[in-house]
Amino acid sequence: MTFKLQQYYLFILVLILGCSFTVKGQTQNGASLLFDESIAGDATPLLLETLKNLDNENIKVLKFKKGIYHFYPDKALERYTQVANHNSSVVKTAFPIFDRHDLTIDGQGSTFIFHGLIIPFSIENSSNIRIKNVSIDWGMSFHSEGIIVANNLEQKTFDMKISKDYPYEIRKGQLVFIKEYYEHSIGQSILFDPETRATAFHTEAYTSLTTKSKTATQSNVDAIKYKYPVDLRSPDYAKIGIEDKLTAEQLEPGLIRIYGHTKKIPEVGKVVVMKGEQGYNRFAPAFHITFSSDVSFNNIDVHHACGMGLIAENTKNISIDNFNVTPSQGRIISTTADATHFVGCSGKIEIKNCLFSSQLDDAVNVHGIYQQITEILGDHKVAIKVGHFQQQGFTIGKQNDKIGIVNLQKSFFATEEMTLKAVEKINGRYQVISFNEVLPRSLKVGDYIENLDAYPELLVQNCRIINNRARGLLLSTPRKIVIENSFFSTEMEAILAPVESGYWYESGSVLDLTIRNNIFQDCATGGQNKGVIRFETDNESDHIAFENILISNNVFNQFDNLIVEANNVNMLEFVGNTINDSKNHESLYPDNPAIMVNHSRNLLFKNNQFSGKATEILRKDKMSSNIILK
Repeated sequence: MTFKLQQYYLFILVLILGCSFTVKGQTQNGASLLFDESIAGDATPLLLETLKNLDNENIKVLKFKKGIYHFYPDKALERYTQVANHNSSVVKTAFPIFDRHDLTIDGQGSTFIFHGLIIPFSIENSSNIRIKNVSIDWGMSFHSEGIIVANNLEQKTFDMKISKDYPYEIRKGQLVFIKEYYEHSIGQSILFDPETRATAFHTEAYTSLTTKSKTATQSNVDAIKYKYPVDLRSPDYAKIGIEDKLTAEQLEPGLIRIYGHTKKIPEVGKVVVMKGEQGYNRFAPAFHITFSSDVSFNNIDVHHACGMGLIAENTKNISIDNFNVTPSQGRIISTTADATHFVGCSGKIEIKNCLFSSQLDDAVNVHGIYQQITEILGDHKVAIKVGHFQQQGFTIGKQNDKIGIVNLQKSFFATEEMTLKAVEKINGRYQVISFNEVLPRSLKVGDYIENLDAYPELLVQNCRIINNRARGLLLSTPRKIVIENSFFSTEMEAILAPVESGYWYESGSVLDLTIRNNIFQDCATGGQNKGVIRFETDNESDHIAFENILISNNVFNQFDNLIVEANNVNMLEFVGNTINDSKNHESLYPDNPAIMVNHSRNLLFKNNQFSGKATEILRKDKMSSNIILK
């Protein structure tokens, strides 16, 4: 072959390599792959095939031509899935990102509409994953809505108008909503105001609807004895001793009368949001991340999910920017649980420029997991029990992670430390944990273990948290936390720092928290007697649980009195804040002070401007000391 001919063939090869390759539904250009709307009817099959062959093709970027794409579970990847704070079940996923590295998925402004029980994005054992420019929604929602059009306070009935968006049937007096691949009863419910699009004022007086009562007839049920403790809240046991209380009657198609509610009867014009029974209504978060690192989300809208918008477990370094959880399609709510949730994560979590609106639980929850020691199996090994049924299968950490031993009767902090050698999962509840070191002599059955390495730093910046049920931020990490330049208007506390050891078993404590330059607008409207910012433990103890708190230069526009509730706190400064009477509602608890302090010490309140309703600024118990109000 002559030199000129060689040059010619080389030129042709370079030309070919530089060109795009097109097959049905996708176009490849180097390391980038573009999907087009020819697959929009059900993009799942081609997407799965593409993900399976990414390594062979050396693809690093998946793009979608801007459009609306549907994803169905019928041809999605199916696996038995255990997701923290969700139900364990066989669930399918459309984007199984398993053992992937340096991958970008760019929707380019597309909307992805999912159908039925399917997890849109499942990210496992992966790193450097970037997802951007996409909206997530469901064709049919996992919740249902009914507007109150009439009530009878004497007969204690109310009538709901239910639109065609929420198909239903009545089975022996029980209202059941029918979805694609799913159904739910009334179950957990809450009242919303259609004018404000927020939870109704004092909704706790009206909802949840009292759907259950104690069973009237039993025989020898009390004689059943379990060898081991059982979780009576789990779906396996939750129906024992409980029967249906509410009954439903159809007056005409789309108009339902409800009988048997024993709280206050909902007002005409309000909207009841219903999502089914607890333990049966969290199956499909929009994003699930586990045992991964360096995951980022940019320009994401999550309009709905059966559970959380984003749930991350055992993952290091997560960044979300312009990640918005908002309703769509005329619905009054977005996700049926938290907007975002982080369990056993590490590194740094950054949450910037986000809107979390109208979800049926908290905006952000960051914590670890307590696991209780049930047996001591040798010098290096213990057995543990996972406490809450929706934490089943959770892995406390990886090899050589630092594990703390916690006895809450003695301290809220670890009294001994060891390093993890291995975790053997026998089943979802029961695991065997081995350590590199000999177990300390002080260890005993009933103690908790927590992963001291599995707590992240947290930044929440320029965010807006509004119109949701429950809290704004739940903070349980001892690493540095900064909450700044954000807006809060929530049904319960705006910011809650808990030590929670007996229900969800969510471990962690706050030891370095700054809350600055935020606006708090009419929080705690639901009716629970709690402060806007609250530090709380579920363990009756005078031990210190929280330290090094700075709350500065915030504005509280509040209808009610209680602003800060400090329990078991050491070293808190509340400085330069402004407290105003919003005058938007009547006080629910007019006898409360603005600041309530229990079992705390070394608290300073100075240079604050107060024009609220409270006639008492500070109330403290006898156990608290060195509390200065200037």
